[in-house]
Amino acid sequence: MADRKVTLPPFAAMRAFYAAATHDRFRDAAESLGVTESAISHQVKRLEEFLRVSLIDRSGSRARLTDTGRRYLDQIEPALLQIQAATESIRPSSGRSVVRLTLAPSLATAWLIPKLSAFEREQPEIGLQLITSTRVIDLRRDQIDLAIRHGRGAWAGLDATFLLEEAAMPVCAPGYLDPPFCTPTEDVFQNIRLIVSANFPDEWEEWARAHGIDPPGLGDSITLDAMEQALQLAENGHGLAMGRRPVVDDWLESGRLIAPFGAADPTGAAYYLCKASELPLTAAARHVERWLTDTAAAWRGER
Repeated sequence: MADRKVTLPPFAAMRAFYAAATHDRFRDAAESLGVTESAISHQVKRLEEFLRVSLIDRSGSRARLTDTGRRYLDQIEPALLQIQAATESIRPSSGRSVVRLTLAPSLATAWLIPKLSAFEREQPEIGLQLITSTRVIDLRRDQIDLAIRHGRGAWAGLDATFLLEEAAMPVCAPGYLDPPFCTPTEDVFQNIRLIVSANFPDEWEEWARAHGIDPPGLGDSITLDAMEQALQLAENGHGLAMGRRPVVDDWLESGRLIAPFGAADPTGAAYYLCKASELPLTAAARHVERWLTDTAAAWRGER
């Protein structure tokens, strides 16, 4: 067999380019590799000279990928991550592997964090780092392994696995209504103050129409950004909030809130475990992925 000549760019230069391309600033890229900004700039320039193309546009206040740079990143990223995964699979462990997971603060507090002690007992060699945020984080750019997202399961560039169905029902503090459990009618809502989540501004109208009653007025309602704040306000007796499972479950199980109109109804949305398409997970991230899907399946079986 004839020798096959393989032309590869300098790996240090390619690694520096990848760091620069996946961070907003050269300074952040340099910190991620433990080098100086000038070293990043020098190595990227070295790669550009090797390839004889411009990868990064430096004309503005911040460096931005050129179209060629974006195409090159898309092509080399899977290979770099596959090299990383292959290396980790055979390299003796020198400590805890870190897996980064992003999810909404409400789901982290109410559902995931109470289960972390069980995960740490099962996987003591893995450190699970939670990045709680309500914004949609770019997993590739921010180097996040996994995400739990709320929606209908379709996001560009992501593989999504169903975890938890979302269901909603009104909740309030025990004693807020008299009688505490009743059939929802327009009359019941006459003297009730509603608490509205800014993330779901139409939730009360949708719920009322699903139960065959006219939507209650929102003139005296309180609107809050975070679901946890709405539930806390309801717990303190300030009104009726829309509770969403699984986030509201702990409040209901502890008796801090009740569901005066009965069981929850599916909203059509759910929580999905997401990962970047066509990018291999590390061995540690695969363990976390399996644990999350098993934990969600067990939770669904208990309900």
